Amino acid sequence: MYNLFLRIILLRSPSSVFSHGFSKSLLKSLRFLSTSSETVSSPKSSSLASNVVQINNNRKAVISFFENHGFSESQIFDIVKKVPLILSVNPETLFPILLFFQSKAELGTVEKTVATIKRFPRILGWNLSVGPNIELLKQIGVPDSNISTYLQGQPKIFLTSSVRFKEIVERVTEMGFSPQRLQFLVAVFALRSMTKSSWDKKVEVYRKWGLSEEEIRLAFRRHPMCMAFSEDKTNGVMDFFVNKIGCQSSFVARKPSLLSFSLKKKILPRGYIYQVLLSKGLIKKHANIPMFVKISENRFVEKFINPHKEQIPGLLELYEQKLMDSRR
Repeated sequence: MYNLFLRIILLRSPSSVFSHGFSKSLLKSLRFLSTSSETVSSPKSSSLASNVVQINNNRKAVISFFENHGFSESQIFDIVKKVPLILSVNPETLFPILLFFQSKAELGTVEKTVATIKRFPRILGWNLSVGPNIELLKQIGVPDSNISTYLQGQPKIFLTSSVRFKEIVERVTEMGFSPQRLQFLVAVFALRSMTKSSWDKKVEVYRKWGLSEEEIRLAFRRHPMCMAFSEDKTNGVMDFFVNKIGCQSSFVARKPSLLSFSLKKKILPRGYIYQVLLSKGLIKKHANIPMFVKISENRFVEKFINPHKEQIPGLLELYEQKLMDSRR
């Protein structure tokens, strides 16, 4: 009952603090929270009064905990504003995950820890699964630097039940990924984002384009995120390269990173230029298709448009028009 009461109070009260601003220190603002009539008005029982005291003491303890571990007022403010319910947490439960972040998980600095919490605040409530999941990765040889990269950039990868996380890791290992490479975690992230039924549907999309089971597995090993795109996106890209450009479907399986580029904003405008140059005999069929898509905008104009301005007047204008059309 106390925990429910506490959560109700905290869900309401942070807005009171933030609406009044933080012209004074964070602790003074929180002191306002403790005495605000909006938070609790005239407790009618000793039990209710006792709960209020416990809530206020807990808030002070949480703030003190962060201060004692090197967090500045502004950093504490950022965390409390992002995760108001942090004020309801027993500080003792925060210590293991904070220790893990700053020493074991290679986040190292308070700044990186705050950034991670702000990016994905739910991680504070999942310390029981985060630790075992990272320990599992360490046990199989995933480098600390790779774990740190994903913990900072995509912390939700670790917010999975230990049982499911282990199943995903085992599956990725069976597929031939090396734990020493960052690609291993990319594959874990991709599989975590979908259910088995979602995976099966995406496999079926590739099968309809004539890819074998082995070709699909090869594509996933080379670029795991190729299985994370929507079925519409995959069909659109496959249709362009197979039906418009005339590539074999196996070509895309060998170059699955092509699927990561925007069909509308990059593949189609540049594909148009490819078809124009091909029709004029200025390039060979299927030559440098990955480069056509991957290189920077300036490099694309420099390499594929400027050299052919004289042979094809208005080529740059045609390309720019295609780019404008893609933004509509």
